[in-house]
Amino acid sequence: MLYLRSKFFIMHINNSCNNVNPSHKLQSRKLRLACLFLLTLFLTKSAGQTLQVTPVAGGFQKPVAIQISGLPDDNRLFIVEKDGKIKILNPSGAVNPVPFLDIDAKVNSLATERGLLGLAFHPDFQSNGYFFVNYINAAGNTTISRFSASTSSKDLADPSSEKIILTVNQPFNNHNAGDLAFGADGYLYIPTGDGGNAGDPGNRSQNPKDLLGKILRIDVNTTTEKYLIPSDNPFAGKTDTLPEIWALGLRNPWRFSLDKTENNWWIADVGQDKWEEINVLPATLPKVNFGWRCYEGLERFQFSGCNDARNYRKPVHVYDNRFDVGCSVTGGYVYRGSEFPFMNGQYIYADYCTGKFWSLKETSDGKWLNQELADLENQEYSAFGSDRNKELYVAGYSSGQVSKITFTAPSETNQISKNTKIVAYPNPATNALYIEYQTNNDKFQWILYSESGISIYLPSTKTAENKWTADVAHLPNGMYTLVHSQLPESATTVVIQRN
Repeated sequence: MLYLRSKFFIMHINNSCNNVNPSHKLQSRKLRLACLFLLTLFLTKSAGQTLQVTPVAGGFQKPVAIQISGLPDDNRLFIVEKDGKIKILNPSGAVNPVPFLDIDAKVNSLATERGLLGLAFHPDFQSNGYFFVNYINAAGNTTISRFSASTSSKDLADPSSEKIILTVNQPFNNHNAGDLAFGADGYLYIPTGDGGNAGDPGNRSQNPKDLLGKILRIDVNTTTEKYLIPSDNPFAGKTDTLPEIWALGLRNPWRFSLDKTENNWWIADVGQDKWEEINVLPATLPKVNFGWRCYEGLERFQFSGCNDARNYRKPVHVYDNRFDVGCSVTGGYVYRGSEFPFMNGQYIYADYCTGKFWSLKETSDGKWLNQELADLENQEYSAFGSDRNKELYVAGYSSGQVSKITFTAPSETNQISKNTKIVAYPNPATNALYIEYQTNNDKFQWILYSESGISIYLPSTKTAENKWTADVAHLPNGMYTLVHSQLPESATTVVIQRN
C-alpha cells in the first residue's frame, strides 16, 4: 500500500499540512505531526534505505538554498526561494509569514536557471548585520549584493540597504551557478558557471580574462570600495588573468560547501552530456584548473587548445548521466553532526532528476568510496543545508518541502569473507560486465576506479545468488579496478575495449 506514491497524492498531503488552522493549536500540532509522518512514508520508495528524509515544513516556492546566520543560539534556517524571497523556518517547523528579505522586483527568475540563487551571512554578522546574495538582475546578469539586517527586528532585513558588490555579464540564460560562501580566511568565494548554452561555445571557462566558469575570491571587508583583491590571490597584480580568479575550468557548479574540519571545498559540477562530477579542493590550494571544456568527467570533451592532462585537477568521483541514475548533480555537505557518528566525514549529495542520494568519503589508502544511500520519490532535490548543530537538511524544488536528513546505521550481522575473489567477465568487456562474488551480504555496491584514480558509480542488477550484471557501455576504453564497496581491498582488474 505504501508504494502507491503518485505526485498528486503527495501534493494533496502537503496542501493539507499547509492549510491547518493555526488558531486551533492542539489540532494544528496533531495534524502537522500526522501529515509529516505520512509524507515521510510516501517519500521513501522502499524499506531498508540508509538515508531518510523527514519533512520539517512545506509550502516553499522553488527553494534553492538553505543557510544559517551563524549567530550563537540561533536555530533558524533561512530558505532561499528562486523568485526572490528569503524566508525563515523556525525550529518548531513554523515559517514566518513575512519574508526575511523580498527582492522579487529586482530578480529576473523567468528562465529555469535564473533567480535568487545564493545566500551567505558575513562571519561577523552578529556585529555588522551584513549578508550577501547572488541573483540574476533584470538585464540577465549575475549580481552579488550586500544587504543589512534590520535594526528593529532579527527576523527582517532592510531591503533598501543593498550595496552591489559585483556584476558578471551572462551571455545566455543558463549555467548561472549561484552559490557563494565565506572561507575560513574571511574572504568571499563565488563559483560561476560557464555562461551557458551548451558546450561552452565561447570557451569562457578556460579564458583567464573572463570571470565565468571560475571560483572567485574577493575581500568584502572594505568601506571605501565595492571589494578588494586579497594580496595572496594567485593572479593578483597579473595583467594576463583577472585578479578575482582563484580557480578555473568549471561548467555549472550547482552547490558547493566548505568542510571546516578538513578545510576543503566540495564542488558539484553539473555535466554536459555524460558525466556528473564531484570535486574536492583544499581551501589553501590556489590556481587550480578543473578542466572544463577540455574534459567532462573522466573523458576529453573538446580538446583543441588544451594542455596535457597533468595540468588539470581531476574530479574525485563521477556518475553517468542516464535516466536510471541521474542527470544533474546537487552538491551537499560533509556530515559533521553528532546524532549519527557513523556518518562522520562522509559527503552527502543527490541528483536533481532521480531522487538518488549518495555518500562519498576518502579511505585510508587515498581512494574515494561512493555508496548509494537512498532512492527516494523525486522532489527535484535542489539544495542541502546544515543547522548550527551540523545536522543536515535538504530542499525539494518541486515539492516545496524542507526535510531533515537522518541515517540508519549499517547492519553488522552479515560478515564478508576477505578470502573471496571477484570474478568479472568477459574481460575485456564491451557493453555488459558479469560479476560473481561469494557473499551473504547484499548491502553493498560495486565501484570502478579509472587508471587515474577517479571513482565511478557503477549501477548493477543482481541476477542470481552471488551474481550481478553491470552496464559498462558508457565507459571509455581503458583499464579499471573493480572493488566491493564494503571490502575495497578485494579488487580485480577490468578492461573495457571496443574496436
